[in-house]
Amino acid sequence: MDEFQGNSVKQDKDNYKDVQELDRESNTRDLKKVYRYIVVSIAVAMSLFHIYALGIKPVTPWVLYSVHLGMGAVLVLFLYPMSKKSKRDSINLLDATLILLIIGATGYLIINGDELVYRIGINPTNWDVIVGTGILLVVLEITRRTCGLLLPIIAVIFIIYARFGEYVPGILGHRGYSWDRIISYLKGMDAIFSVPLAASATFVFLFIVFSSFVQVSGAGKFFIDFAMSLTGKTRGGPAKTAVVGSALFGTITGNSVANVVSSGAFTIPLMKQTGYKARFAAAVEAVASTGGQIMPPILGSAAFIMAMLVGVPYSTIVIASIIPALLYFASILIMVDFEAAKKGLKGLPASKLPKLAEVMKRFHLIIPLLVLIFILVILQFSPIRAALWAIATCIIVSLFRKDTRMNLKKIVEALSSGAQNALQMIAACATAGIIIGVLNLTGSGLKFASVIISLAGDMLPVALVLTMIATIILGMGLPTTAAYLITAAVITPALVELGVDLLLAHMFVFYFACLSAITPPIALASYAGAGIAKAKPLEVSFTSVKLGLVAFIIPYMFVYGPSLLGIGSPTAIALSIATSLIGVFVLGCALQGWFWGKQANMVLRGLLFIASIVLIYPGVISDLIGFSLILVSFILRYSVYKYQTVKGEKIA
Repeated sequence: MDEFQGNSVKQDKDNYKDVQELDRESNTRDLKKVYRYIVVSIAVAMSLFHIYALGIKPVTPWVLYSVHLGMGAVLVLFLYPMSKKSKRDSINLLDATLILLIIGATGYLIINGDELVYRIGINPTNWDVIVGTGILLVVLEITRRTCGLLLPIIAVIFIIYARFGEYVPGILGHRGYSWDRIISYLKGMDAIFSVPLAASATFVFLFIVFSSFVQVSGAGKFFIDFAMSLTGKTRGGPAKTAVVGSALFGTITGNSVANVVSSGAFTIPLMKQTGYKARFAAAVEAVASTGGQIMPPILGSAAFIMAMLVGVPYSTIVIASIIPALLYFASILIMVDFEAAKKGLKGLPASKLPKLAEVMKRFHLIIPLLVLIFILVILQFSPIRAALWAIATCIIVSLFRKDTRMNLKKIVEALSSGAQNALQMIAACATAGIIIGVLNLTGSGLKFASVIISLAGDMLPVALVLTMIATIILGMGLPTTAAYLITAAVITPALVELGVDLLLAHMFVFYFACLSAITPPIALASYAGAGIAKAKPLEVSFTSVKLGLVAFIIPYMFVYGPSLLGIGSPTAIALSIATSLIGVFVLGCALQGWFWGKQANMVLRGLLFIASIVLIYPGVISDLIGFSLILVSFILRYSVYKYQTVKGEKIA
């Protein structure tokens, strides 16, 4: 009896512990749910504020930029833990302190905006310095959490350079500035709130929100299904689906890693099933997704900032990107087709493919994109107006079919994800503004340009190579936008001084900032693809460079031949497109070792490679040389083929 009572008491205790554990788990779930509601509410409020302030009732730029940075910083502190060991879905004391700090600083900037404008960097008050210090600390911290350590470290080095410039020897030295003046200046319109954050707060943010609306509406799946129905049956079909699908997907996202994760989860396994090696499948998706940043009409975020820095309409950037994007994706398609030909790979059976007629029933989902292009390129309205109309169109056209209809829940999801997707860009732009501010304060921008010109020996080709290397190195540890901004601020003036047109110089830097996503040793898009394919990241990265080699060549070509950017007479542009496409085709033959339906030896591949380079380069003489080399290659191939056929040998 005592034993029974003892067991009963023990069981009651165990049950009580179980109930307590269940209560704790229930409370934890409730807290996490509340936490997510808070995050979603802030994100939705942020998106709605931008739509209201940019489309309904304008506010002053100072207020817009302050709220943009303030709300973005609060979201980062909620969503990105302080370290890997920190608990997610919870706020610690430091996070809470930083949130209160940035809210207070934002309020201070808005309330005292009219007075601050006149004393920034000149005669700051104690409160100006305290608030400025808080903003700098928060900006550096949210950048560390979203972009890693490299960008904040560079910013800190520049701040130290501003303070102790008198100790820097040579041309880069300056008289140095007090901490009060530096801190006050950096929170102004020539630094943190300069062009990068201005672009981020206006049309870039709206385009990111539009991208979220398009994805939530189901357009992303439509693009993949459409590409699959068109290319799935062809030789090596899934790889071509990845290329076409990522090109279409890139028109709305402009983010390499997001493209890889979104479309690669579907296309990479299909490519492996068809017979492509894991590293090749991952590389195809990485290269195609990276092309999304150079694919009109919505390029990477840096393209919007470029339009403001260069002082041209965004439609000019879109038009200039058309031919390079066409060559880029054409080259990848050619490469994957030749790989399939060499391996004897087939397409997928019709039973495994979506029917084009069924897919086209969802064609209305791309109407917002067409509206965007029409308003932006044809009517040439502002990007802000184009983005707002595109968002409204996206909601309207989703109502056409029941399975695509956007209800309140989906609209909230789009508004929330739009704000969250912009956080890394906001942090990167704010920190890049610190670097730009130091260059403005010290007047060192032109000094850096002089150093680069002297290193290049006044030779443009050397300066271009140095610019490429610097941009790619920065891009290995920074988001594309940050890598572009820093290089554009420091190096672009040198290219301009050497005679390169301002737009061409910025496009050159922009392209290599994008390509850093596939360039070893740190290639984020390639690494993302490798993770899905279960392949070695470095192997994927090197294969990605091979597949995307044309993109490393084109920037040099358009610096010397602007017709590749649509600049010049219609005849010159048409001729450049035609010869460059032939050059891209021949480049694929050279890199894949596949010419005239047969394997090509090293001599042929060398001739074809040279021919491709001179054909991509605009000019009558270079075109004649290229076609002559192709003719020689044909003659050599034919002679070898005839000889080996007579001898009964296999073609090597």
